[in-house]
Order: sequence, then structure tokens, then C-alpha cells
Amino acid sequence: QVSLVESGGGLAQPGGSLRLSCAPSGSLFGIYAMGWYRQAPGKQRELVARISHGTYTNYKESVKGRFTISSDNAKNTVYLQMNSLKPEDTAVYYCNAERAGLGVVWGQGTQVTVSS
Repeated sequence: QVSLVESGGGLAQPGGSLRLSCAPSGSLFGIYAMGWYRQAPGKQRELVARISHGTYTNYKESVKGRFTISSDNAKNTVYLQMNSLKPEDTAVYYCNAERAGLGVVWGQGTQVTVSS
């Protein structure tokens, strides 16, 4: 079964940057949107950023101006550039792919820790 594979997580200092990448482990068809979600300990998973049709983006209010989502549609890959990181950005970050009539595919997640 094809899934998504995230990479680029790790430890960053407050004010630092990380770039997350997410790509499918095999062929995925019908993708019209991809997104990044995060889940901190004891909290629900929340949407961080989403890009649809390679163009339309939306962001969680608290990351606007700091995070940028982009995609490579030919590779079905999505990126999340995270700048000016804050300790409250610490969470497991998951990517997903929404497919027309085929449901949603998720990755396994990558840990992002922001700490001095």
C-alpha cells in the first residue's frame, strides 16, 4: 500500500528554520491537494498549511508569515519551509494527500522540536 514519507524534521533553536519534505512511497493518482498537519502531546491534530491544485494555499493563523507550503506536482511532493520557529511549534508533523474519489493518504509523521 502506498503511503507518504516525511523527512526534514529534527531539533531547531527558537528563531531557527527547518524544511520538511513529503513524497509518496510509490505511485499515487488523483491528488488535488496536499497538506501539513501537526499534533503536540495531549492535543488534537491540527491543520498547519494546505495547498490545492498547486496554487491555492491556506495556513493556520499562528504560522502565517513564518511558514510557507509549496509543491512539485510532477513528483507529488509537498514542502513546508518553517522560519522563525517557536517552542510552541514543537509537534509531530504529518503530511497528507487528498485524492479525488480515492480518499486521503497520510504519512507516518516527523518530529519537530524547537528548544534552546
